[in-house]
Amino acid sequence: MTHMKPLKPRNKDNRPIDDYHVEAQIGHLLRRAHQRASAIFQSYMGHEQITPTQFATLTKLRDEGELSQNHLGRLTAMDPATIQGVTRRLIDRGLVQIRPDLTDRRRMLLSLTEAGLSLTEDLIPYGFNITDDTLAPLSQEEQEQFLELLRKIS
Repeated sequence: MTHMKPLKPRNKDNRPIDDYHVEAQIGHLLRRAHQRASAIFQSYMGHEQITPTQFATLTKLRDEGELSQNHLGRLTAMDPATIQGVTRRLIDRGLVQIRPDLTDRRRMLLSLTEAGLSLTEDLIPYGFNITDDTLAPLSQEEQEQFLELLRKIS
């Protein structure tokens, strides 16, 4: 494993280090928000033993139809190793099927099985609930602004 030389810290306005409080920093706040969203996701989806990455994969296959694993990974923001593991588990559960691409024999195409489509359509309403419950502490205007800001930094 190669190690990159750390970037030199920038402190443009010469803030004193005693002003740094981890609970006010972006990484900490995003992790806390992610913990909240994950707990809410689990409360709705835990009975189906579906993870957020699996749900994203299922819904994207429902939206787009047949896709290569590489393209599916890009659409769901997963690196190749992660999407490979996610799709393998979904194939093992009979929710996703795989077939060779007739135009490029090196590539495999993924699609939902009938069971995968049925489960995905059953779970999508919970997806709305998860978002609503996660954002519940915010007003409607704040929710829209928050989501727009997240899109801007992601």
